[in-house]
Parts: sequence; C-alpha cells; structure tokens
Amino acid sequence: MGVVLITINLVCVGNLKEKFSKESQEEYQKRLSAFCKLNIFEVKEQNQLDNPQLILEKEGQEILKKLKGYVVLCDLKGKEFSSETFAKKIESISNNNSTITFVVGGSYGVSQEVKNASNEKMSFSPMTFPHNLFRIMLLEQIYRGFTILSGKTYHK
Repeated sequence: MGVVLITINLVCVGNLKEKFSKESQEEYQKRLSAFCKLNIFEVKEQNQLDNPQLILEKEGQEILKKLKGYVVLCDLKGKEFSSETFAKKIESISNNNSTITFVVGGSYGVSQEVKNASNEKMSFSPMTFPHNLFRIMLLEQIYRGFTILSGKTYHK
C-alpha cells in the first residue's frame, strides 16, 4: 500500500468524558495522521428524552447529516473480521472510495434510516462495550489495519 489519500470519519453518539479516553483518542489521532485524514464527529446523545424510538430518530437525523463515502456501521449483528481481514477491507474500500465513515451508535443503537444508509455492518464481538471504550478500540484497529498494510512491525 503506497501513500493513500483517504479520509476516515468516525461518527459517534456522545462525547468522551474520561481523561484517559480523551488521551487515548488523541494518541491514535496522532498515530493515524501518518496514514489518513481522520475526522471525529460527535452527535449529541438524546438522553434527556424518555422514548427510545424518539431517541433513535433524533440521533439518527444527526448521524445521517455526517455520512460520507463508504459507510460502515458498527453493529452487534455485523460481520466480524480478524485484524488482517479488516486491514484488507480498508484497502479494498479505499480502492474505490476516498472516504470511509464508521458509525458508533448510542445506547439504543441507531435508527433504521442509519442502518439503511450503511454499506456494511461490522461487529467486534457479540459482547456489548461502553461506547467510549469501543471508540478507542475502533481507532486502535484502524491504526493496526494501516500498520499491517504498510508492513510496520506494530501488528504481531
């Protein structure tokens, strides 16, 4: 993989509250700058609302505004990838798209409209993770993918 002019967007419901999460995100943003342009868009959590369907609709409307390029929804029902396969997936997508957008939903997931707007669903595990932790895990796997593609020794 040569120099790739690809943009990676993360669209995440909620923001990082803990210092260690913010520091981890900043570290991966710095590392990823050697491989791609990274944008992180935070959509306001609609936790002041009582109705889960209304929460999904409101968050979904904001997520849809941020979607560009090839959209990968992080979803429990998505396909699982090894790190190597995920790296190949990034490479394959980037051959036809200048932007890959990953979506991390909120506590109730994402609206059907967001699911319909996604090109693909990806899962890390059948387990549920806190959204802040998952965001860092996703950034790490994107970084790992780029290091695999570039032949760096980060991945073992």
